[in-house]
Amino acid sequence: MAGMEQQAEAWTTTMRAEQASMDIGAELGPSDPTAYTARKPIPEPSPVDRHGPARIIAMANQKGGVGKTTSTINLGAALAEYGRRVLVVDFDPQGALSVGLGVNPHNMDLSIYNLLMDGDVGIDDILIKTDMAGLHLLPANIDLSAAEIQLVNEVAREMALARVLRPVLREYDYILIDCQPSLGLLAINALTVAHGVMIPLECEFFSLRGVALLLDTIDKVRERLNFDLELEGILATMYDSRTTHCRQVLQRVVEAFGDKVYQTVITKTVKFPESTVAGAPITTLDPASSGARNYRQLAREVIAAHDERLAR
Repeated sequence: MAGMEQQAEAWTTTMRAEQASMDIGAELGPSDPTAYTARKPIPEPSPVDRHGPARIIAMANQKGGVGKTTSTINLGAALAEYGRRVLVVDFDPQGALSVGLGVNPHNMDLSIYNLLMDGDVGIDDILIKTDMAGLHLLPANIDLSAAEIQLVNEVAREMALARVLRPVLREYDYILIDCQPSLGLLAINALTVAHGVMIPLECEFFSLRGVALLLDTIDKVRERLNFDLELEGILATMYDSRTTHCRQVLQRVVEAFGDKVYQTVITKTVKFPESTVAGAPITTLDPASSGARNYRQLAREVIAAHDERLAR
């Protein structure tokens, strides 16, 4: 933790010096993000003839607005395109994941809050099958904020999400959990049940500084609650090749995390907010867009990494 903070401070000083000394028209680093992240070819996924058990990935970052929900929706949709069965879990009381898949959180009779807190509610009672084959949703709304308070007095409060997901682990290939932008009890539940943590990281310098706290939390959960938890990867998002700042930040992220940074970089496009309004993944709203291509490539990376683990 202290080492990451010191490194972030050093980079702050370095970047300020670079920007102060930069001449207009001076040669910048490459604008193509693959110049920083590319390492090896990403294979096409093989078809699957059976499903499960699921690899559970928590999409986490205590900083808001970094692309967690967008990445959960579109990675889930891209994985489903490749024939994988995917369950996306809205674990944020704001319900943005549900809205992004066309569900009105205000019109729900039952949500994941009821699944966590009511023993009479089963997962099939709240499961929503989206318009995309193979992509299912556990929705949430503002009721979920009460669960964080109510779970405090429960036995094994960190295991509540693990308990409700256990019955469906063999039905899916991937379960993606969209975490709220905090490190409270809901986030701890997600980290406790997850096999890996994917950290969407906006290409903006203060996002990098905030990752130190999240990594410290991941280490504590690994030591005390989930011995198998690992860092799935760092996903650079909102990359704009026109800005010097984005290029600098991406370079620093790769320097800090090396192979843990996905080769895929999510570039900024107006299609993402449009897909949110439409309540559909970008892969179906605009299949040929750069955003759709980015998330399909990310899905291939995720599948390839999982296949490598299974082959060990």
